[in-house]
Formats: sequence, C-alpha cells, structure tokens
Amino acid sequence: MRTLAAFFFSAVVALASDISGKWTFNVVLDAGSGSPTFEFKQDGEKLTGQYHGQLGEADVTGTVKGDKVEFSFGGSGGTAKYSGTLDGSTKMKGTVDYGELGKGTFTATKN
Repeated sequence: MRTLAAFFFSAVVALASDISGKWTFNVVLDAGSGSPTFEFKQDGEKLTGQYHGQLGEADVTGTVKGDKVEFSFGGSGGTAKYSGTLDGSTKMKGTVDYGELGKGTFTATKN
C-alpha cells in the first residue's frame, strides 16, 4: 500500500506544470488594453519573475498551486494582482486588478 501511495504521489508531482519561461499576455481593463510580457521562474510553488509592459519593468512574485496561479508586481500606480488558471503548461487565463487603472481579464500564451 505504501508503495502504491508513493507511486501516485510521484505521478502527481511529475504532471505538475512548470510555467518557467517567457509569456505574452493580452490584458483588457476598464481603462484600456495592453500586451505585456512576463518572464517567470518557478521553484516548486514559488513564482518569481519580471514584468515588461506599458508600466515599465517590475519584479514579480507569486505562487503556483496545481492549476491555480497568483502573482503581483508593484509600480507607480500601486500593485497589480493577477489570479488565473492554467490550461496545460502553455496557456492561462484569469482576472487582474490594476488598482487605480481598474479591473479586468487576461489570457496568456507561453512563447
């Protein structure tokens, strides 16, 4: 029984998506839209990276738990918060809150 449980745990870990790499986003807010890029590095559930877009560049921090992704970065207008769901290891979609710039949605594709 213990061997079977270890096998299933190993299979789940092996199937977990690693989203490390460059992603292109399509973001639609109340105030307009944009196509920022993110470079992510995933280490277990920990997510770090870099935002490149209309607001300049910023460090990104967040988490990946199963197919759920949450990350944020700070800028001159406050903190932008993303919350999304992975569709495999190359697509994600979700919601975003850019503070004063408004709330909206995003879709993203790994390059």
